Amino acid sequence: MQPPPRSAMVLAAGLGTRMRPLTNRRPKALVEVDGKVLIDHVLDRLAAAGVGRAVVNVHHFADLLQGHLATRKTPKIVISDERGMLLGTGGAVVKALPELGPAPFFHLNADTIWIDGAQSNLARLAEAFDPAAMDALLLLAPATGSIGYAGRGDFSMAPDGRLRARGEREVAPFVFAGAAILTPALFADAPGGEFALTDLFARAADAGRLYGLRLEGLWMHVGTPDAIDSAEAAIRASTG
Repeated sequence: MQPPPRSAMVLAAGLGTRMRPLTNRRPKALVEVDGKVLIDHVLDRLAAAGVGRAVVNVHHFADLLQGHLATRKTPKIVISDERGMLLGTGGAVVKALPELGPAPFFHLNADTIWIDGAQSNLARLAEAFDPAAMDALLLLAPATGSIGYAGRGDFSMAPDGRLRARGEREVAPFVFAGAAILTPALFADAPGGEFALTDLFARAADAGRLYGLRLEGLWMHVGTPDAIDSAEAAIRASTG
């Protein structure tokens, strides 16, 4: 059985334009939801999953974010500095690969937030991941019923878990929930500089090596200030 990942990449360098004015003086990762900044929701989940080392990329208000991360004990934080140039969701991971090591690793967006079901969704990802068959295993939420999401979805999923990206004029039942397990092999022959991780997902899907796992619980898309109230109400309801 594959051991669960002990390292993680957390994407936190984005400009947070849709979260303005809350991001006019701070990065989106430091916006509070239910009394805790977004990136701490993510890092606390990683610590609970046994992750000892998290690489966090920084750009927008990088000094503020670094100062906050310096106050954390676990997981150990390694900064991937993108002050000079944003590298996109794919280029950011390529830059961080030397710090992530040769084993599969968790990959989370700093602004992803969900309420777990009976079992931790990160633990479920680790249990379901098979590096012999998969270059990436994505956590997927239903496109309908997730708080704050009104898009057309990202993926369709076959009965064996393999994913196909939504076509341009299609509607897909699942949306990427911002959490995954990735292998370094996914980044073989990746382009240099700035590029999107979705480019590599498409290549893995064509090779039959992109898989999904449906999230158990409730995913919340906190993309705008208005979505914060809905997310906080859902969190209060789940703990009340």
